[in-house]
Amino acid sequence: MKVGIIANPRKHEARQAVGELRAALSRRGIDSVLETATADWLGESGGIPGREFSDLVDAVAVLGGDGTMLNAVACLGVFEKPVAGINLGTLGFLTSCTDNEVDLFAEALATGSFTTTRRTLLEAVVCQHGKPPESFFALNEVTLARGQTGRLVSLLATVDGELLNHYRADGLIVATPTGSTAYSLSAGGPLIAPTSGVFVITPICPHSLSQRSLVLSDDVEIGLSPENTDEGQLLFTVDGRDTVPIFADTRITVRKASRGFHLLRLEGRSFYEALRQKLKWHGG
Repeated sequence: MKVGIIANPRKHEARQAVGELRAALSRRGIDSVLETATADWLGESGGIPGREFSDLVDAVAVLGGDGTMLNAVACLGVFEKPVAGINLGTLGFLTSCTDNEVDLFAEALATGSFTTTRRTLLEAVVCQHGKPPESFFALNEVTLARGQTGRLVSLLATVDGELLNHYRADGLIVATPTGSTAYSLSAGGPLIAPTSGVFVITPICPHSLSQRSLVLSDDVEIGLSPENTDEGQLLFTVDGRDTVPIFADTRITVRKASRGFHLLRLEGRSFYEALRQKLKWHGG
């Protein structure tokens, strides 16, 4: 077995955690390889681009927080093998264990004591006049929102080509079930179990209180476009990572991607346990 390792160099615990993880894997006869940027940060040669991991490793360990996991989606590209997060951050909805549990994680890999869930990815295609279409993939959400302006923006949303609504708001979020615990939740959206076959559209600070979150089947195609916007007024953002300035003649199509993201969890760990811990649900 071979494990690819991606680490967030901005986490001060990451260097020690990488060393402990490699040692724990080695003790169990599991080889490891570093992603290129991680190897460069550690001052080592022989790093491998994340997009080449698919043919070389059996699983990937991502050391950081939820943001590092989201960056791993772009780093890995098409990758249909288990990805585990080792939490060095704060919230950690996407992570499998903490940096104090790397030995437990290595043992789980060696014995097969883990489960995987296929998480939905969003594919968003941005079509702007005079430019070739651009495709983006998101594990959590895509947003279309106001940029530097303090004004509300007007957004048109369609579902399978049918008008859904004309929104006046700070923006719109289209989230996966995985992303329902992130920006959408902060904007008042619902919590959704991660394997539910749905999307949620959540307006950001809408002008009308009647404009609420809407849960849709994930087999639909969602269209987003600005209405009457000034050049450069809006920003399209993918998982808080990629940002594209949006102009008045832009159309964005959001659909379920043909590929997924396979999240590894240790046996006995669940989404519902994570909700209780992360949201501090302790009963009445």
